Amino acid sequence: MKKYVGSMDQLAFVRTSVLDDGRGRGIRIADVNNGSGLRFTVLLDRGMDIGDAACKGLSFAYQTPVGTVHSSHYEPEGLRWLRSFGCGLLTGCGLSNIGVPDGEHGLHGRLSNTPAENVSISKDWLDGKYVLSVSGTVREVSFFGENLELRRTISTAMGENSICVSDAITNRGVRPAPMMILYHINAGFPLLDESAVLEGRVRETTPRTEDAADGIGQWNQCQPPTAGYAEQCFYHDVEADADGMARMTLRNPSGGTAMEIAYRKAELPYFTQWKMMGEQEYVMGLEPSNGLLDGRGIEEASGRLRMLKPEETETCRLTISFRP
Repeated sequence: MKKYVGSMDQLAFVRTSVLDDGRGRGIRIADVNNGSGLRFTVLLDRGMDIGDAACKGLSFAYQTPVGTVHSSHYEPEGLRWLRSFGCGLLTGCGLSNIGVPDGEHGLHGRLSNTPAENVSISKDWLDGKYVLSVSGTVREVSFFGENLELRRTISTAMGENSICVSDAITNRGVRPAPMMILYHINAGFPLLDESAVLEGRVRETTPRTEDAADGIGQWNQCQPPTAGYAEQCFYHDVEADADGMARMTLRNPSGGTAMEIAYRKAELPYFTQWKMMGEQEYVMGLEPSNGLLDGRGIEEASGRLRMLKPEETETCRLTISFRP
């Protein structure tokens, strides 16, 4: 390609900038365009979340009415996390709590509202592929408390329709620390409509609430936007393939589109489906995690709570693939 272009940025690029309006003012972002029709935005000051994402002009990610909000507006108490929840393609939840709040930890933890540091951009050839990546470190730390460090790398390659997320979570403290993580992946219209179906090698499905129990017969089917719809959450035990990756696919037969989530089950044994078919609140959450959503206290009592020893590292990997 060197004979045809003066710079590879002509074909594929990562461009950093800062938002300059409204409650999102001051957020550092990295716009990634892999030259093959896939583009997405990494929110560097929002825990390395992924905001908008599109493939060949088709948007895949749901956006809440809240929009993109700077972490300085974060309200940690109770359910006020929702006041800065813009959804986007990926919202990180953790690192000390996922799910419901308790007396010390708010809904879904602090990860999504913590700015990254030591951010770096890479654009280079690797094994015959032109790979674009954004890396950064997010730290959840308190004096006399936890000292957790997440090193995240988000990458894609020219010619591919997929995004890879690789996280290394290390306990930098001197005592064991709880570590909880959930990848809140949010699909929206036009991929999501009443013809969409969720598919995977599901061995067992458990409803989380009474509303979900009422809808368990249609957990994999979508409905049109419905006024007054009560959200439904299902826990799925997804069988891993020979490569150790479990896979769930949201497919739209009428549009010929699909989005697949592949995650390494050894570190992320649980998968939550968040089904919200409300008017304007029309979203399907596909959420691999290392725990369930009833809060850290219940996870600890059940024996599911992951504890990291000092300097121990847990590595989590997932891939989001698109068929536009």
